[in-house]
Amino acid sequence: MKDIMQRIDKANHVVLVAQINPSADSLGAASAMYTHLLRLHKKVSFFCATKNIHSKLSFLPWSEKIRNSFPSSADFAIYVGCENDLQLEKNIKYCVLHSEILSTSQMLYNFFAENEITFNKKMATALYAGLLEDTNGFLSDTLDGTIFAAVKVLIEAGAEFELCNKYIMQYQSLSSLKLKALMLNNMRLINDAKVAVFLVSDEDMKKTGAMTEDCENALREALFLPTVELSLLVKENKDKSISGFLYTSTQSKYKSKEVFSTSNTYTLENALEEILKLIHKEI
Repeated sequence: MKDIMQRIDKANHVVLVAQINPSADSLGAASAMYTHLLRLHKKVSFFCATKNIHSKLSFLPWSEKIRNSFPSSADFAIYVGCENDLQLEKNIKYCVLHSEILSTSQMLYNFFAENEITFNKKMATALYAGLLEDTNGFLSDTLDGTIFAAVKVLIEAGAEFELCNKYIMQYQSLSSLKLKALMLNNMRLINDAKVAVFLVSDEDMKKTGAMTEDCENALREALFLPTVELSLLVKENKDKSISGFLYTSTQSKYKSKEVFSTSNTYTLENALEEILKLIHKEI
């Protein structure tokens, strides 16, 4: 992190890059760093390749500054909570703020705290939001005292925790509720009811007006069923290609991974058959 700050000092224009389909952790950490760079009087831009970021993240500080076109004058990029996988058109210097162990928000909080960098209200709110989401509302089995100590500091620094709780933990749009109802109504249970299967067509998405991220609501709900261990989503995309995602809950943290992707030659039912062959060892 100290090396990153030295490289920031030398840069003329820094761009913060959030992950595609960003989480509150990635966007919150980027927001906190955006505030810090402004306090250093640096020229800074906020970039995310996703055009329609989920509205539940719109409360985060500086969300109105996010652009989906990469700034041509930037000479240093910081990838926040993601790898350098966007294949940027311009070959510029970059670094990655990402950890397989800690959330990006916790990693950035630790850096600020260790270097006695004061948290203002915007930074505190952004980091609190990231910690809240990453720990599933502070219910994760992996929680320890360091998280609660950080939360105490952030709240004392002015974090709008009630606003974070509302949007991160409780937010529901009408379109997401319609999609969840449709998905749960059509849910299938297989493998002795250990796997919940959801087939979602592009027509379903258009009919409800929901976003891809909204599929997670039903996937999570299914994991609360007594016998269900995995949720499987088979989704038709706008270009008629098919994607498959496996959703699990481990130590009170939700994880998803793509297990299938193909062109438009498959139907949802055909894709499901292929996916079940691919993941039979996991189920």
